[in-house]
Amino acid sequence: MMMLLSRRSLLAIAAVVDIALHARPSPVAAKMLASRHNLPPRHLETVLQALVRAGVLKGVRGPRGGYELARERRRINAAEIVRAAMTVTGEENLSPLPASRLVDEVVAPLVGRATEAFLVTLEAVTIEELCRRADERRVFGGVPAAADFTI
Repeated sequence: MMMLLSRRSLLAIAAVVDIALHARPSPVAAKMLASRHNLPPRHLETVLQALVRAGVLKGVRGPRGGYELARERRRINAAEIVRAAMTVTGEENLSPLPASRLVDEVVAPLVGRATEAFLVTLEAVTIEELCRRADERRVFGGVPAAADFTI
């Protein structure tokens, strides 16, 4: 299957779902998140910070600090996570090489519309739905995680 999302975007969605499932009673430490997904913690930090800036996650300082959702699961969708992750890559601002009128005036606008349509589809996918699927498949083993709390 061809993947349209960058590895960073997939990781960002997985991180938010993981946090949604594990942030009760205390926030999820970046170290724990990294170990569950076999990543070096520094690899995750920039993505997590972008998600905080986007208002998806809340950073909690202190010895028991970490990350938790900034809003209820049903009010966070996959597209906003992808958009936040895309701000980290830095690739959006690079001009295509070589400079090409065909790319600039024909190909890029078409791909841009397709990308936007793809993101609109992801807007319908909530973290609540992804958590439910993760629980059904018991991706973290054991019993399903606790239900979402309401703010």
